[in-house]
Amino acid sequence: MEILGLGGVTWALVGVCVVLTLLVGVMVWAWLVGRLTLDLGWGRSAHPLGPIEIAIDAPRDVVYDVVAAPYLGRTPRELRNELDVLELGSDLVVAAHHTQLSRFTSTTVESVRFEPPERISFLLLRGVAPHVREEFSFEETDGGTTFCYHGELAMDFWILGRMAGRYLVAPTWERVVRRHMDQVKGIAEARGGRRSA
Repeated sequence: MEILGLGGVTWALVGVCVVLTLLVGVMVWAWLVGRLTLDLGWGRSAHPLGPIEIAIDAPRDVVYDVVAAPYLGRTPRELRNELDVLELGSDLVVAAHHTQLSRFTSTTVESVRFEPPERISFLLLRGVAPHVREEFSFEETDGGTTFCYHGELAMDFWILGRMAGRYLVAPTWERVVRRHMDQVKGIAEARGGRRSA
């Protein structure tokens, strides 16, 4: 019986494969947590975000203030693990959003523009997608406020990017936004009730 040994070239190829696998794993992890943005424009596809609408039983200026206050004022204690204002201007801030996903925290950095009391716009500067543009709008109604969200997300790399955008990134993004909008609804309605009382 003959024992086959691995030669030097084979061990070198095994070593290269191990290093490449580790490198790809590190890059995927860095991409998922928001430390690496792949913005090459190769095979880019656009994916709509929203629209999501929530009726809130509170005045428009109260709803707007609930969303804007953590950026323009002092960040509440309960949001300090989720939001860091990196640069503050009068109508534009740069903020890092930390989102707890199932097994890790993903960080995005966005510019946030304020147009009181109608609109707050977001533009992604760094994160899992090369391009995200979002908008919250606040419409007065007879009974309170319609709180609206819509946006667009773009992903690169042809079919791989289309699949990741449609089935992974966009649904996760919308789920996080909807959770935030539900929190805004609860806070705004509590404040609106106190104000009317």
